[in-house]
Amino acid sequence: MLEKNTITDPVFPISFKIKRLIWMVFYLIFFKFSPNFLFSYRAALLRLWGANVSNKARIYPTAKIWWPQNLTMDDLATIGPDVTVYNQGNIKIEESAIISQGAHLCASTHDYNDPLHPLVLAPISIGKNVWVCSEAFIGPNVTLAEGTVVGARAVVSKNTDEWAVYAGNPAKRIKSREWNL
Repeated sequence: MLEKNTITDPVFPISFKIKRLIWMVFYLIFFKFSPNFLFSYRAALLRLWGANVSNKARIYPTAKIWWPQNLTMDDLATIGPDVTVYNQGNIKIEESAIISQGAHLCASTHDYNDPLHPLVLAPISIGKNVWVCSEAFIGPNVTLAEGTVVGARAVVSKNTDEWAVYAGNPAKRIKSREWNL
């Protein structure tokens, strides 16, 4: 299981807010309106901002990435159109994993038992050959094991088993995945 990290101050420092503002402007100018087929270009832009992204990764221009330094993507990993990558905590997407259009990856939460509601960074790990279908939500501190399929609009808040299909809210295992090569 991935390790959680609690930030006791509920507010980010002004220096980080300025960096995020610069990233958002940069994203709008150079990333969001780039042609769909320029995957290597967008990977290079993310690496420029500190992401660990393979040149063979595919990131669509309308994907919303909160902070590039907290993103790792291996070869042929894909972030589709309109995906929200809310990566206050680290998000790792392994080889040949696909995050389909409109999906939401959320790698943080708040400690609701504390009156200050401190931010809790809780990373997400997405294994090889995973498919997160359209508009699914992957919550904080979740590991999607190799070969997992998460059905459309499913909500995953717990780790998954390898080569299994999950659907629903909350997501439940519905069957094994057959991998026909």
